[in-house]
Amino acid sequence: MASLKKREFLAGARDTVPLIVGALPFGIIFGTLAVKNGLSLGQTMALSLVVFAGSAQFIALGLFAAGAAPGVVLLTTFVVNLRHLLYSATLAPGVRGLPGPLKALMAFLLTDETFAVAAPRYGDGGDPDTRHYYYLGSALAMYGNWQAASLAGALFGNLIPGAAQWGLDFAMPVTFIGMLVPYLRNPSMLTAAVAAGAAALAAQGLPHKLGLVAAAAVGVAAGFAVKLFCAYRRGVREGGAP
Repeated sequence: MASLKKREFLAGARDTVPLIVGALPFGIIFGTLAVKNGLSLGQTMALSLVVFAGSAQFIALGLFAAGAAPGVVLLTTFVVNLRHLLYSATLAPGVRGLPGPLKALMAFLLTDETFAVAAPRYGDGGDPDTRHYYYLGSALAMYGNWQAASLAGALFGNLIPGAAQWGLDFAMPVTFIGMLVPYLRNPSMLTAAVAAGAAALAAQGLPHKLGLVAAAAVGVAAGFAVKLFCAYRRGVREGGAP
């Protein structure tokens, strides 16, 4: 069993490597911008170690630099990370039997990348005794990568002129696209993605990034509606009704 757990852990880390490559420049840019905006090395690393949420960290950094009130920073970053509720709801049935402290650790380490890698493991009926090792392998690989990248940016970003303007931040949208595409395998998922994207564009002017919440709600509703419609059509065909 020990060797199986180790294999699962290493498999999770290995399968996350392509996403780590995409997140690496994102972390370096965060460390660079944090120091440029007046944060100390300790403050920069505290954000990465304790918050561990790239998009929330960037938004918080911009709000701090703009002199926003702490309440505004907390509300905005909370809204941005609400998508993790959807991730957690998807994974929750597969972790019910785990100890509370382990579930708390898994919740803290949950990221977009780890969800994209681990969700299929929970959806295809993987071994409930070992699949959380796969999750931890992915999550801890991402965590280590983010800390190393943040530290590198904070220490050496200022030595590279204009590093923040090199356009390396393109890697994160590309990474998200790479995570999304494998899920577009049926009409309901495709509809959810298109509807959420359209809603995000339409609602991007809402304050505190509330457009992201609206887009998620629209995407879920549209995808669920199409799934119900497809199930109804399938039932009609199988039942021989006109």
